[in-house]
Amino acid sequence: MTRISNIFDFPEIKGDEEIVEALTDGETKIERIISTGQVTPEGEWYDQSLDEWVVLLEGEAKLLFEETGEVYLKPGDYILIKAHERHRVIYTSTLPPCLWLAVHGKHTTTK
Repeated sequence: MTRISNIFDFPEIKGDEEIVEALTDGETKIERIISTGQVTPEGEWYDQSLDEWVVLLEGEAKLLFEETGEVYLKPGDYILIKAHERHRVIYTSTLPPCLWLAVHGKHTTTK
């Protein structure tokens, strides 16, 4: 039987933990991320080997890209982060928490 889940059903969040759940695995990986104020540690950068398409479903966030500067995200905003495009998370809201859906793989843009 196919199991139905709801992206908005949050598990209990303890303290200041960030929850990263793999929803699929394989060539294309899909994750649900629940952030409650977490940011990338000072001086660290994400430098991923795969493209990451991410949509913010709830909350607010700011990303900082090494080459192009800050990007502000609100619910419904999505962005394609190309492989090796160095970036950091510099803000995530706590109320409401940030609910992200991230798709990792090889992507091309349609816009």
